[in-house]
Amino acid sequence: MTSRALDVRTRALHRLFGEHHGWLFERLRMRLGCGEVAADLASETFAQVVAMAAPQDIREPRALLTTIGKRLVFAQWRRADLERAYREALAAEPESWAPSPEEQYLLIEALLEIDRLLDGLSAKARTAFLMSHVDGLTYARIATDLGVSVSRVQQYVMQGLKACYRASP
Repeated sequence: MTSRALDVRTRALHRLFGEHHGWLFERLRMRLGCGEVAADLASETFAQVVAMAAPQDIREPRALLTTIGKRLVFAQWRRADLERAYREALAAEPESWAPSPEEQYLLIEALLEIDRLLDGLSAKARTAFLMSHVDGLTYARIATDLGVSVSRVQQYVMQGLKACYRASP
């Protein structure tokens, strides 16, 4: 990148941040009800813009910032839901089984990665895959619980396996 192109890019990013950061932060704060999380997500939104190939070519900055911000809000909510479900499951276990904070962090990160891998699947396919591979239930039991046929459960589990396989290096 030439010095002139870098200067154009830098000025565009400064202008974009200066003109829209306050607006984006306030929009996220109103949606989330928390200034700290809103500040983090606003920063992550702009970090994603900085990583773009040509931020100086953005024609509708607020539309772009809104789209990126919404995706980050949804990811934040998914993470909060996952952490809440993990804490509830952990509370049901005997105290002697309590994992360390580091193990808890690693487990939550692994669950988030699995959630990301299965993101494109239907709710029933995700549920069937997790019931099979996490809960260890038989296809017959999963079929009964989901109200579908055993062959449909097999299809769902195969969809989950394919999603995981596609993401593997």
